Amino acid sequence: MLGRCFPPNTKEKQQLRMIKLCDPAESELSPFLITLTLAVLLAEYLTGIMANGFITAVHAAEWVQNKSVSTSGRILVFLSVSRIALQSLMMLEISISSTSLSFYSEDAVYYAFKISFIFLNFCRLWFAAWLSFFYFVKTANFSYPLFLKLRWRISGLIPWLLWLSVFISFSHSMFCINICTGYCDNSFPIHSSNSTEKTYFSAISVVSLAFLFNLGIVIPLIMFILAAILLILSLKRHTLHMGSNATGSKDPSMEAHIGAIKATSYFLILYIFNAVALFIYLSNMFDINSLWNTLCQIIMAAYPASHSTLLIKDNPGLRRAWKQLQHRLHLYPKEWTL
Repeated sequence: MLGRCFPPNTKEKQQLRMIKLCDPAESELSPFLITLTLAVLLAEYLTGIMANGFITAVHAAEWVQNKSVSTSGRILVFLSVSRIALQSLMMLEISISSTSLSFYSEDAVYYAFKISFIFLNFCRLWFAAWLSFFYFVKTANFSYPLFLKLRWRISGLIPWLLWLSVFISFSHSMFCINICTGYCDNSFPIHSSNSTEKTYFSAISVVSLAFLFNLGIVIPLIMFILAAILLILSLKRHTLHMGSNATGSKDPSMEAHIGAIKATSYFLILYIFNAVALFIYLSNMFDINSLWNTLCQIIMAAYPASHSTLLIKDNPGLRRAWKQLQHRLHLYPKEWTL
């Protein structure tokens, strides 16, 4: 029978956490690579914050001006705000852990960052999945009665689904943290004289925590993949049908469908890479300072920036607003010289 897990007290946990976070012996990165990684992460965070801030500002202005916002705009606002909050949180965490490790290692601060990190990651995964699902329902060409009924009701359901996703994400993140603080993980040693028992118990704990954490990833991931694949198949079928009836000249509608297929494919690839990186990161498979763990952080930081940039590029309203912003910025220097 396995022995009990006796977690260290608060002071011991803080000391052990500080050793784990700053132990150079476990780091696979040279000082140059660490500096380069921080620079890349900072560039990704700032790009993501600016791109998502632009999306939020455009739809917030529409909301204020028209006293309403489109359903897709509402989803984009939720998605962009969650991404801004997440990337701001990650920048703040890196800053605090680099400048004041003792403060960062305190239980209240450490777990507050972890709860917020898990909650915001789950939120953005759900919001991106609902965006993909909404585009699928509104764009796909299926004649099934259930699908047509869903298309008619989807705009009214989305606000409720968004807030339900917030509740699910918060509940799941709190549950994961409670489990994490209640059991030993591989961040802290198990006080047992039997090293085999210690290793086995630690491995079981890590696997259990990984399973609980990643339950919040699997459902939106499956929903996003299914919606994206069905949308691609529908657009592909419609494009082939249009191609068979083409007269030889370029059809703008066909080019728009091909562009939508490419954009959806890019979104699908980015989403899968991000979900896999988050899965590995939360599973605690590698050491904190390992190369693979750092690579996961870079991928997770790159996803909001790249996906939001593609949204601005492929969304007609956002692309138009971006061109207007560029035009205004180009006019300002001329006005100042007058």
